[in-house]
Amino acid sequence: MSSSKPLVAIVDWAASPLGDPASAVEKSVIGEAADVRRFLCASDADFTDELCEARAMIVWHNTPIGATGLRKLKQCRAVIRNGVGFDSVDVAAARQLGIPVCNVPDYGTEEVADHAVALILALCRQLFPLDAEAKALGWQIKVEPKLRRLRELTLGIVGLGRIGTATALRAKALGFRVIFHDPYLPNGADKAVGIERVRSLDDLLSRSDVLSLHCPLTEETRHLISERELSLLKPGAFVVNTARGAVIRKDAILAALRDGRLAGAGLDVVEDEPLRTAEEAATPNLIVTCHAAFCSVESKVEMRTTSARLALAAVRGERPENIVNAPL
Repeated sequence: MSSSKPLVAIVDWAASPLGDPASAVEKSVIGEAADVRRFLCASDADFTDELCEARAMIVWHNTPIGATGLRKLKQCRAVIRNGVGFDSVDVAAARQLGIPVCNVPDYGTEEVADHAVALILALCRQLFPLDAEAKALGWQIKVEPKLRRLRELTLGIVGLGRIGTATALRAKALGFRVIFHDPYLPNGADKAVGIERVRSLDDLLSRSDVLSLHCPLTEETRHLISERELSLLKPGAFVVNTARGAVIRKDAILAALRDGRLAGAGLDVVEDEPLRTAEEAATPNLIVTCHAAFCSVESKVEMRTTSARLALAAVRGERPENIVNAPL
């Protein structure tokens, strides 16, 4: 369908669409300034000629957008990742092409922090094994050796951004001793939040009863936690990841759970998600929650409203917020 209006293309993941066919939230924000249409794509190989004419593109998670796809875009003024992470978009290629890439960094802060704390509590208080034992008509509390008093535990946080800070404040209120490692924060960040800063990752790991990850996925953080790092944790430690799956090497953490070096792990995200085999799914002391930490009715509306607002700015020729690749 031809139109004199510019096009805002919503690229949803064909394997598991998260938007709605009507794109009602986005249309309510963009109004008559542009046509808003939804395209289901497994990758940028599925880009149609119509999509490539888009003035702005909103991309849901798990649809990879590489240099080849970006070069097909004829007049795109912004690619907006509908979420916090932007590792699914080749931001360097977009920069060379002069296309700003934006994200929505703040929409799910409360949800992800709440989810991280929920996983931490489920592990420290062994909620799932106790539930399974009770439903098997048992009442022996077989997991008693893993049940821990929170105020005796040290929670180590990697990455003290928005979500890491929100998690730290929640954990403090529950009585945890909270420490963090983040080499990119200025001095004094620890004093502002009232927790202890640890200057090296190895030091943080060796002191942590519970490790919670809150860093983006970059070339620097890919497999940040692997066999060596897991071996530095206290015996019987718990690991929680609500950041990006590939921050932890999947084979390493599953092996650590199988041989008992870790007491448990709560993973909202996993490398090469979802889980691929029955053997992976049967890993003992593992909680996996479908990359759903960001989800709530409220957060999804907020995310879509923000990404639509950024797309509207791009359509109007304005500089959108939250640019992550500083185009030339």
